[in-house]
Amino acid sequence: MDAIRHGADTLFILLGAIMILAMHAGFAFLELGTVRKKNQVNALVKILVDFAVSTMAYFFVGYSIAYGISFFSSAEVLAQKNGFELVKFFFLLTFAAAIPAIVSGGIAERARFHPQLLATALLVGLVYPFFEGIVWNHNFGVQAWLKSALGAEFHDFAGSVVVHAVGGWVALPAVMLLGARRGRYSKDGAIAAHPPSSIPFLALGAWILTVGWFGFNVMSAQTLDKANGLVAINSLMAMAGGTLVAVVLGKNDPGFAYNGPLAGLVAVCAGSDLMHPLGALATGGIAGAIFVWMFTWTQNKWRIDDVLGVWPLHGLCGAWGGIAAGIFGLKALGGMGGVSFASQVAGTAMGVAIAALGGWIVYGLLKALVGIRLEPEQEFEGADLTIHRISSTAERETSW
Repeated sequence: MDAIRHGADTLFILLGAIMILAMHAGFAFLELGTVRKKNQVNALVKILVDFAVSTMAYFFVGYSIAYGISFFSSAEVLAQKNGFELVKFFFLLTFAAAIPAIVSGGIAERARFHPQLLATALLVGLVYPFFEGIVWNHNFGVQAWLKSALGAEFHDFAGSVVVHAVGGWVALPAVMLLGARRGRYSKDGAIAAHPPSSIPFLALGAWILTVGWFGFNVMSAQTLDKANGLVAINSLMAMAGGTLVAVVLGKNDPGFAYNGPLAGLVAVCAGSDLMHPLGALATGGIAGAIFVWMFTWTQNKWRIDDVLGVWPLHGLCGAWGGIAAGIFGLKALGGMGGVSFASQVAGTAMGVAIAALGGWIVYGLLKALVGIRLEPEQEFEGADLTIHRISSTAERETSW
């Protein structure tokens, strides 16, 4: 019976890992459809290579920091329980790799490729697992202190704060240290529009992310016996709420329409296992409003050139999700209970602080030591990479 149970759990979490791995195609196409055509190939390569670097950083360093587990054992030991621990690593890796994928959308079209890979290694190997271990592995006794002082541990079932808010708040200092794309804002106050290059690709990316999100949330139970349909329905309701509010407030703009469901899904991650579906609907709807309002505000008022709006989408909606779990997770509002509003605020603030500080340190050091921005001529051409293609008749060099 144990072998059957372990096998079922391994398959369950493996399917979740595969669904979230597919979400990285969603990140790629969302960025591909948003950036200008000259940067499309670069965006695709960046997401793929970032994932490979994330795998190395998390395998050799990050997973051990978060969970105290290394993989320098024999294959016989690693294969115990049908290899469940290995597949659990794969599953959690896909969460960790979302951090550079989120950042990528904010710094698009003017960041140097190789320094970004160094940033990815540092973020996934050090910054992200530090906070991940605090929340999901009870490192440093922080959760025990929150429970003692505020009545409950910080609850983040599927990563509204651990993944999304951290990614968004890491991206904010990266975007600010890079500066705006050339020609985006003029000294006389004018703003040059850089409309999406492909609405179909943007929509495809959003759909891939939306579908994969049900693996992101539901499979966060990690074992089959803990899986619950409440998580799926709450994810669905938050997605719908975010979509409808973003469409109305965004005045049918397709960019807002297709980011609306993502805003709702970001926000519901933390409390998707606690909320009543009506609470999830409200959480998603508020997140849709946050994204539309704050994307417009940051771009037009604060003149922060966050290309995909990852700070409002992931940073702010993720932080809202952490707090929302402490509101709509309460029994008085139809939730399952066992959550403290004060703990949710404290845990969310801690995640935001660690992420923002980590982002400033990583990107600040890279900017000072090696530079993180493309040269003007490279930015104009759209890339700092060169691919060498050899055909049967000639050797060509094509600039990306």
